[in-house]
Order: sequence, then C-alpha cells, then structure tokens
Amino acid sequence: MVGSINLDVMVRVDRNPEVGETVLGEAVARLPGGKGFNQAVAAGRSGAETLFCGSVGEDPDGAFLRRALLGAGLGDALLSVSKDLPTGMAHVAMLPESGNSIIVSQGANAALSARAAATAVDGADVVLAQLEVPASTVEAALAAGRAAGALTILNAAPTNAFAESLLAHVDVLVVNETEAAALGGVDALLDAGPRSVIVTLGSRGSRWKSRAGDDLRVPAFAVDAVDTTGAGDAFCGALAAALGDGASMPEAMERASAAGALVAMDLGAQTDRLSVESLAELVATR
Repeated sequence: MVGSINLDVMVRVDRNPEVGETVLGEAVARLPGGKGFNQAVAAGRSGAETLFCGSVGEDPDGAFLRRALLGAGLGDALLSVSKDLPTGMAHVAMLPESGNSIIVSQGANAALSARAAATAVDGADVVLAQLEVPASTVEAALAAGRAAGALTILNAAPTNAFAESLLAHVDVLVVNETEAAALGGVDALLDAGPRSVIVTLGSRGSRWKSRAGDDLRVPAFAVDAVDTTGAGDAFCGALAAALGDGASMPEAMERASAAGALVAMDLGAQTDRLSVESLAELVATR
C-alpha cells in the first residue's frame, strides 16, 4: 500500500455553513485516517499480509499515527518522516443521514518520494495506491509493481491530482460516480489504459467493466450506516485483499461491498467491526 496517512478531525454538524457563517458542532473526535492508511487497515483486516508506505511529520500527530500503524499490525519500516512538513490532516464534517464533507491538508504526504514508493513495492503481489500523495510517487509505485508482476490497483481520488499517464500502469481502476464523470466516463477511462474499471455507486452497490467485455453490477449490503467516511477506502482495501487471495472479480467485489458496509456502521474509517469472520458472515447473507 502506497498512500496517505492523516489525522482525521471529525465533528458532527446539522449542515455545512454558508460563506461567512459559523455553525455549532458536537464534540470533536481525533482518529487515524488518510486514504492510504485506511485502505491498508482494511486490507489487513480482510486477511491480507499488508505493508504501508507513507510519510508523516516530525510532530505529535506523526507519533500518534506511528503508534496507530503499529497497533493495526502494519509495521512502520516503510514510514518516512518529514522534518519540513507537518503531518497531514483531514477535517471531516459529519452530516445527517451518514453523509460527510471533507477538507484534506496534505502536509507530509506531499514529501513521500518516488524512490521510497518504488522500493517499497518490491516483492508485492498486489500494489494499491491513491492520489493523496504526489502523482509522480504513485506512478513510480505502480510502474515498479507492474514491472515486477504485481496486480496494480489505483483508486483515482481525489481526481484533481489525476494524471492520465498513470493509467498505463493500472490493472484495476477504482472510482466513484462523481470521479468517473470528472475523468470522462468509464469507456474513455478503459480506452486510456487500465484493464478494468470499478465504479462504486454508494447505496446502489458497484459496477465492474473490463476491456475484455465484462460488465457486472454488485448490489450494496443493507446496513444501518453511522458514518460513510471510510466506506470507499474499505471497499478498495478488501478488494485488493480478495484479488491477492485469488478470488474472481465478482467474489472480490462482494467482499469489498461487505467491507464498505461494515465500516459505515461505525464512527471513523478504521473499525474493529471489519474482520475476515465478519466479512464472511455478511457475504453469506446474500
């Protein structure tokens, strides 16, 4: 896993403020996050042996996240420390009916080097990356993984960091509906290089389309959602774990959908509710 690691500062509000307006929120929660870290945790809790490559600042938040990495069983051998930039932070407004609005301050994530990323993926069966670290770093990781025979997965979020050159190194591209539209649509993305594209559709499930002609929809699992902040990250991590375990794409998408549902049932993106056993139990309810 090559990607971002942030401190998530979360507050529940009735609505987002208008320009120039202040609204009152509930108590603040400070939790580990970042798309890369969230997806690494999800992959590990879905049964995959997982290593995480990222960057934090030389500050108390970075120390907190290092402890969280170790607590999640991911290890810190591939964690870089920036002396110049603070640890990344995400400000999450949790809205009624499990919606959210997020502002990310990249911080030390911007210092993760291409060399560190390319070295980190040596020996991996699956390489998963996102776009909260520099695109050049992501491209180095995907290219090194592809050259070594790994399955490469890119979660192209946020799209404002997207570079089309990345797609030449991607086996599976994962985007949500908004991201797919912003990048020109599924067919255009397939034409640009990846072997297949998965579009997550929230409560309507997900869709997989491949250059080989596959076109599959997988429905979502019905659960009582509390916080959807990390549901997409859980989907990606569990998908990578399942594909690395030899699952077919339909099987992998079932597990990924179940992982997203389980994470949405708790506050924060890294819930203990997600496990190999809980995934199997939820998938069995189909």
